[in-house]
Amino acid sequence: MSCVLFNEHATLDGNLVLEISLNSERSLNALTLEMIQLIEPRLTAAASDHRVKAIVLTSAGEKAFCAGGDVVGLYKYITAGDQPDFPEQYFTSEYRLDYLIHTHPKPIICWGSGIVMGGGMGLMNGCSHRIVTQTSHLAMPEVTIGLYPDVGGSFFLNRMPGRTGLFLGLTGNPIYAADALFLGLADRFIDANKFDVMMTRLLANDWSGDANILVTKMLRELEHESVESFRADSPIQDHYEFIQCITDQDSLADLMQEMEELESEDPWIIRSKKAITHGSPLSIHIIAEQLERSRHLSLKEVFMAELALSVQCCNNRELPEGIRALLIDKDGNPDWTFKAVRDVDSDFLETFFKSPWEENPLTSL
Repeated sequence: MSCVLFNEHATLDGNLVLEISLNSERSLNALTLEMIQLIEPRLTAAASDHRVKAIVLTSAGEKAFCAGGDVVGLYKYITAGDQPDFPEQYFTSEYRLDYLIHTHPKPIICWGSGIVMGGGMGLMNGCSHRIVTQTSHLAMPEVTIGLYPDVGGSFFLNRMPGRTGLFLGLTGNPIYAADALFLGLADRFIDANKFDVMMTRLLANDWSGDANILVTKMLRELEHESVESFRADSPIQDHYEFIQCITDQDSLADLMQEMEELESEDPWIIRSKKAITHGSPLSIHIIAEQLERSRHLSLKEVFMAELALSVQCCNNRELPEGIRALLIDKDGNPDWTFKAVRDVDSDFLETFFKSPWEENPLTSL
């Protein structure tokens, strides 16, 4: 069976709603190159097909929309060494797809139920209508594998309230439904059991008007009907002042010292401290530097910068070592290049931000 399922649902007035479903439940719908290469041409075709009025991006199973990019597959290609151009091919294709979603002329509804991490965040954040449910669990946990929040993370983390984007990039802390709404990562909360209701109403719509307005109106009604399922508590909003305080430092070394010396019985803060102190010290520098460099970049410029940085990460030992420790051998004991944030060499860090090409492959976006 295909790793992506495409269904064209006929509406009552003779139009179409295109449903795209990631179909790799066993891997929590981790985004592979094959998936990307299947989705992009269908989305491109839908953009100019007057019959397609809306697109629904969803997934198989209830556990995950998409747990991230296929980093295990990426690890195998990096360590085998027989296809050195694979990382460039993978990330170029992924970012082209993400950019297409961001700029697509048709309304795209992302049903972000269950786990949405890494590459899944890239897919979701480009959609015009982003849905979270009571099972949604979002995160950008790349610091744990020696990477950084890519797939447009340099764009959307910089647009979160205060310095929450920096903090979440450094810690990978979980983001639940109310958090996602507060951070601007989601547009609506809808009960997880109402997917079929949503599809039924989409097909019953009169599509003679503006499609985006029609979709928004329908989702607004479903959101009102989901109030009883919504939990309004947002740990990130509750810890906003803490986040602002802890990230207001003169250097990353000072920030790390504050985190290491922090004493708290708050489980959310304890989890943050554990993540940042066990993550890659090199990644912590890359994350902070990338966010700073991307602060005023356009979406296209962000993806171009991320492509160069991601390929450079694949050319370095930190990423495969992080993947090995977390997902391959699962020993939880990565041998990071630098043992502490204060030890990271600035000249070495700078090499990650040098483009490996004369012309970036995403120049044509």
